[in-house]
Amino acid sequence: MDIKRVAISAVNEVIVLKVVHMDYKGQVQKRINEKMPLATVKGFRKGAVPRDLVEKQYGRAIKIEEVKKVVDLALERYIQSERLNLLGTPLAKENPDFPWDDEELEFEYEIGLVPNFDLDLEAKNNIIKYVVTADDKLIEEQVVRIQKQFGTPIPQTFIEESSDITGTFTNAEHGINAPYTFNISIFKDKKTGAKFVGKKAGDVVTVNTKGLFEDDHQLMDVLKVGHDEVHGLAIDVDFTIESSNGTELAELNQELFDKLFGPGAVASLADLKAKIKEDAEVQFAQQADQKLLSDVTNFLVENTKFDLPADFLKRWLQTVGEKKLSAEEAAIEYEKSEKGLRYQLIEGRALSQSNIQVTFEDLKEFTAKSIRQQMAQFGQMNPTDEEVQGIVARVLANQEEVKKLSDQVVGEKLLLLFKEKANAKEKKVTYPEFIAAFYGE
Repeated sequence: MDIKRVAISAVNEVIVLKVVHMDYKGQVQKRINEKMPLATVKGFRKGAVPRDLVEKQYGRAIKIEEVKKVVDLALERYIQSERLNLLGTPLAKENPDFPWDDEELEFEYEIGLVPNFDLDLEAKNNIIKYVVTADDKLIEEQVVRIQKQFGTPIPQTFIEESSDITGTFTNAEHGINAPYTFNISIFKDKKTGAKFVGKKAGDVVTVNTKGLFEDDHQLMDVLKVGHDEVHGLAIDVDFTIESSNGTELAELNQELFDKLFGPGAVASLADLKAKIKEDAEVQFAQQADQKLLSDVTNFLVENTKFDLPADFLKRWLQTVGEKKLSAEEAAIEYEKSEKGLRYQLIEGRALSQSNIQVTFEDLKEFTAKSIRQQMAQFGQMNPTDEEVQGIVARVLANQEEVKKLSDQVVGEKLLLLFKEKANAKEKKVTYPEFIAAFYGE
């Protein structure tokens, strides 16, 4: 068999396979021999049909089957031997009038290739690495929140300025139906909060969303609306009051501290504030890391230039999946997935050129760390190594979990790589400032 490649472009080629008689003759003859005792032709006893009649009746179909097997195997081996890095899978050239009766047959398969490109992780950029701090205001609010959470609720008939109010925000036209509990201090304008004072269960208070909070993003949490909707949103929403409670704040004593953090971990208000600051900034750092990863990713996708076999991939998309796509549908699907494909290629190049691999030990270590964190959330602060490793073994026995965890480990390694190479400029911000930056405002 003769096999060659014909270049269409740097990322698009055609593999041409020329099959000659000797490539399939032996197997076709073997199949004919196997068919002889079973063949049935009118006028002949079973097993006594002349060979030429058996070949005439079954030979062409057998030849087609065997040639396809030969071609499929040759194509697979050729791709492996040439170490071709494909995008998608080979597409056979369609030919409804293929000359199957010829002794020499030629097959063409179009392929898309992974592009060769340079990846500069240290390219000049304007990426910011945010260091998010917990300011005094946030810490004081959290202290009060803790005191309220562990305090004693005092049911009220009428709402006061310090009341916690429970009810539901509604606006039928915009599909808003959002239960919420709040204190009137959350509103930007004191006049808005004053509307609630003196009201009781069953009363309805109408407020307008424009300028309702210091940060419009709070509308996402309170009213459950999307980010794209919150800016400039100016609609009336009704709040139906269900109940209101005052709170006798919990005393900040050792009993409360031990309940929150374990015996002796916190011994004073100063310790409590330090702990709140530490825990908050750990969470903020995780969010800042995700933004950094996102920003570096977007920068690399936008600034790393390489061609993709777009036309080939659009045709290939028409052939995969349970539902066959039209050319128009495939083009739309390609446009949706192109950025993700580019990032997959960039991610792979970053890992390979930095010689980063995920080992089984990496998976075990990452899984153990995740399990300890989860157990701590449920109050199991000091599980034994034997307990943790037992859970790790069960988790890693599940192939789906292994794949998911592998992706997370890759993300963690890429984050460390990007932190090292991206030369991002560090900037200290408060959490509200970070949220504004996160949404690009």
